[in-house]
Amino acid sequence: MPTDMTSDFDHFPSPTHDHADCVRSALDVAAQCCEKHGARFTALRRRVLELVWSSHEPVGAYALLDTLKTEGHAAAPPTVYRALDFLIEQGLVHRLERLNAFVGCPRPDSSHSAHFLICTACGRAVEMSDDPAIDDAVRLAAETVGFTVSRQTIEVEGLCPDCRKPMRHA
Repeated sequence: MPTDMTSDFDHFPSPTHDHADCVRSALDVAAQCCEKHGARFTALRRRVLELVWSSHEPVGAYALLDTLKTEGHAAAPPTVYRALDFLIEQGLVHRLERLNAFVGCPRPDSSHSAHFLICTACGRAVEMSDDPAIDDAVRLAAETVGFTVSRQTIEVEGLCPDCRKPMRHA
């Protein structure tokens, strides 16, 4: 199975999109990545990743905690944050800083900058394909002021194609 799921995630999925395939593929790829890196993909880490992938909307840690509690898990905030930290370290999840929320990474086994388009109307987020021109522009702008970029996350807010449709007909 390929470890690159970009073909399914280069665009905003339909609001009626069935996430079952997304979740299944993300969990399979995650298991492969963890095995490859000798990392333990525990049941709780797996469930947290599954919940993150359950929609294409960013999800907060406390929403994850609430879901885990309703399922009967004796989880506490540190438990959820440790699971999220592990998933981030493994490249399986990204944190959207502005929203203080998390999204699944469709390319967990490739090194890349994180560039996101976030719809302010429906809340869906999509990770853009890696564009070296964006990385180069940020690096060059930083270098002009003597700054060295070690990591970058770009979050762009606006309206997705589905949320723009009603505006076009108005």
